[in-house]
Amino acid sequence: MGNQGVISLGDAFVDYVSVDSTNTKFQPLLGGATVNVAVGTSRLGILTYYLCKLGKDEISTFVERELTKEGINTDFSVHTASKKICGVYVHTNEGGERYFHSYINETPDEVLAANDIKKEVFEHAKVFYFGSGTLFHEKAKEATETSLLYAKDCGNLIAFDTNIRLKRWESEEQCRQTIISFLKKADLVKIAEDGLYFLTKTNSFEAGLEALSVWKIPFLFVTMGAKGSYAVMNVNKVFSPAPKVEAVDTTGAGDAFMSALLYCFHEKGKPTHRSQLIKYLQFANHVGAAATTMIGSLTANLDFCELKKQHL
Repeated sequence: MGNQGVISLGDAFVDYVSVDSTNTKFQPLLGGATVNVAVGTSRLGILTYYLCKLGKDEISTFVERELTKEGINTDFSVHTASKKICGVYVHTNEGGERYFHSYINETPDEVLAANDIKKEVFEHAKVFYFGSGTLFHEKAKEATETSLLYAKDCGNLIAFDTNIRLKRWESEEQCRQTIISFLKKADLVKIAEDGLYFLTKTNSFEAGLEALSVWKIPFLFVTMGAKGSYAVMNVNKVFSPAPKVEAVDTTGAGDAFMSALLYCFHEKGKPTHRSQLIKYLQFANHVGAAATTMIGSLTANLDFCELKKQHL
């Protein structure tokens, strides 16, 4: 049967979402891009491992319990007594709309270190996925580099979501150069349209793709929100429009898109021809769009069986 499973490496968040406009009571929800992707691949029926650093307090227990409920394996995550899970507070205004209020990180240096990464999990898995969300931290960056060495040695497909959040970085150039250095190590890269322009210092789609071509990314996917998405494989460039849906919350749509791609690559292998690439792109578009039809990145109750039947 060979290796099975997707590894997601990152840092778990808890979103504290206010239940009304008084903003005094909050509902804790799992958050963070790499958590969203892990939940997505698990719900699609793939064995999923999540690698992060957890504490031993009530919030870390909540995170681990919720991940376990989703069928995600956390055996290779690390626990330390001092770690506090990052929190994002989301308030509600009088009109009922939610908005970002504050970000709390009491232990910014409590991240996975290189010696926390165990090669054993890569020997089991088929796909290694990571994002840029922790690469600004030197220790977390080293842990990612160690993971990449193990993933390559074990023959894992390496997937990277650039997912740029400039506020976390010391400078735009540090962000740009760090992410570019990791682009070159990935088999599959997902990038948003604005991220394409930022990384390549261009202002047109064609110029951005031309600039990215220097790094010879085997499978490149560019998301363009409600417009749709592009995929590039060798000389093949294909576009798929986004399906029309009543979007109420776009949070996590890109992560759902990435989960769908990982499912396709895990279950059906690397696309070898244009028509297969289009199928992968269309499936990812539909999963991403469906995720926008309910509030919250993990609350959308998607009918994955129906989506698979229709689009794969």
